[in-house]
Amino acid sequence: MEKSIEPEIFGEKFTIHIDQKQNPLRLDKFLQGRLFNTTRSKIQLAIQEGVILINNKQVKSNYKIKPGDVVTGTIPKKRDPASSVKAEDLPLEIVYEDDDVMVINKKSGMVVHPGISNYSGTLVNALKFYFDNKNLPVMEGNDVDRPGIVHRIDKFTTGLLLIAKNEQAMTFLAKQFFDHSIEREYLALVWGGFDESEGKVDVNIGRSLKNRKVMAAFEDEDIGKKAVTHYEVLEDLYYVSLVKCKLETGRTHQIRVHMKYIGHPVFNDDLYGGDKIVKGTVFTKYKQFVQNCFSLTTGFTLHAHTLGFVHPRTKEKMTFKVDLPEEFSQVLDKWRKYVSIRKESL
Repeated sequence: MEKSIEPEIFGEKFTIHIDQKQNPLRLDKFLQGRLFNTTRSKIQLAIQEGVILINNKQVKSNYKIKPGDVVTGTIPKKRDPASSVKAEDLPLEIVYEDDDVMVINKKSGMVVHPGISNYSGTLVNALKFYFDNKNLPVMEGNDVDRPGIVHRIDKFTTGLLLIAKNEQAMTFLAKQFFDHSIEREYLALVWGGFDESEGKVDVNIGRSLKNRKVMAAFEDEDIGKKAVTHYEVLEDLYYVSLVKCKLETGRTHQIRVHMKYIGHPVFNDDLYGGDKIVKGTVFTKYKQFVQNCFSLTTGFTLHAHTLGFVHPRTKEKMTFKVDLPEEFSQVLDKWRKYVSIRKESL
């Protein structure tokens, strides 16, 4: 007999093998008795959006399960959406908004959701104020509910974030992330030059075995989760490079971990070795130049530049782009000037 399970939208897909003695029963009613912390209406919505499949095929909620069927899928859990989080009047740069979705341009230093040592000043606090404490749909992660938040970017990563304003939008958009059909491109200033103009990093990512607070790359396919990053060198600045990274998957710290793995940590990334002089000379003037570049940023240089998705209501493809933040541009300009002066002196 199958055990009741608690699926996670960004976790492993749940799989239920229907017992040979199972009597015919509506799929939505069957799942209501198997899935904790969810409602029949939410299950029906997930089935309608193709998040839940029978034998890898989309069906209707009134489908009668039969012996031998295999049910796969995932569904957001039903919980009180961060009721303890206070609404705070914080600035939001809204790139786009309609009745279903919101796209914002996040600033460096803003944490996406409350957590240990970050109970206020987060994007969730700002959203609760903006929407006047109205409940947004919940996408629950492994550790905390995230009202309206379909995906996350790190505290010091800038750029585009997608917000769902209702349950249907949340379910539809979450499935696109789960299926890796969301278009996401990042710009990163990383240490070192590249031998090839483009490449792919296909290495698992999981919690470090030495330090659980950071992530690590694992060549052993049995450790961590599959992670794939495509990169293209846009500008070679001698000791650093501007690269474009396109994600197939969305693992925690994926670009930062993958860039470190191939020997090109993100510039000024203190968690993965980018806050030290990785490439360059031993001259005091060069060291001071790098420190000056570090001081221009509140964190590392990683920017969510492009976001593309299919709209949950219109089903049209929407693509958004935002320019680099000022501090990232300033660091980039300083490196360009450095390379130009260096070339002139040769």
